[in-house]
Amino acid sequence: MTKMVCAADKIRQVTGVLDGVLIVNKEAGWTSHDVVAKVRGLLGGPKVGHAGTLDPAATGVLPLLVGRATRIAEYLVEWDKEYRAVLRLGETTDTQDATGAVLERRDTGEVADEQIRRTVERFRGAQGQTPPMYSAVKVGGRPLYKAARAGQTVQRDERPIVIHALEVVAIDGRDVTLDVVCSKGTYIRTLCADIGQALGVGAHLLTLERRRVGPLTIEQAITVDQIATLISIGTLKDRTITLDQALKGFPAVMVTGERARRVLHGAPIDAPDFAGLSGLATVRLKDESGCLLAIGTCEPRSGGAIRIQKVLAGHDTLH
Repeated sequence: MTKMVCAADKIRQVTGVLDGVLIVNKEAGWTSHDVVAKVRGLLGGPKVGHAGTLDPAATGVLPLLVGRATRIAEYLVEWDKEYRAVLRLGETTDTQDATGAVLERRDTGEVADEQIRRTVERFRGAQGQTPPMYSAVKVGGRPLYKAARAGQTVQRDERPIVIHALEVVAIDGRDVTLDVVCSKGTYIRTLCADIGQALGVGAHLLTLERRRVGPLTIEQAITVDQIATLISIGTLKDRTITLDQALKGFPAVMVTGERARRVLHGAPIDAPDFAGLSGLATVRLKDESGCLLAIGTCEPRSGGAIRIQKVLAGHDTLH
């Protein structure tokens, strides 16, 4: 029988290069790009990206994609996210968070706790949200933050988001602590500003911690300094999530022989054993040794054919 060897594992054994996801606990003051650049330097220059930007003032979970994991970013950014946010009532800022200039201050003495809780409840569920001017969203090919820095206001369309869960954890004077679970594309600072507007006193985001991205939690996260330490003692691999683990939410299809070779060349294959899936389904293509070869889309209406979306292993995987 043909011996199957996972190329990614072989590369790790020979060179120590990682292919996988690191769960970083981002510190305040760092941009997401800062974290990417620092970790790329620590690792000696492999491809490094991230799945889901955090504002510089925010802290918490920032998934870093290393090596071939950069190819799966589009699947990870679809994950929902969980935040712990502190909203400050009575102050509106131009950035909707504490880094901006205060535009207006209002007295909050007449706002009762029960009124806050009732208003917050209204923001649960599917809704539209207008992106803030200080954001990387592009309108007409130009990032909104560039227009904002030039003193311009650009017309923006609402974007669909979902607030899956929204709970008031504590109310301490003007500061309201919230737990939020939301879809991709949700701006928590805009949510805070909108709640403040609904209460009639204005508000901005005071602090923000991202506690979860999909299955990746704050409890699993490590700092950049810890990454440096783990590299120095040779154990960073133990804290790295493999591509297969990151994509485990998708069904797996085993392929062997000629079908495996077709997969590595990006060619579609038949998969009659998966023809029973209803609707389009994203699947993982794995060889008999358990190595993840590619990710594809199963099309039941075409007899279960799988079209390859991303090849994740090298052609030298099969020997």
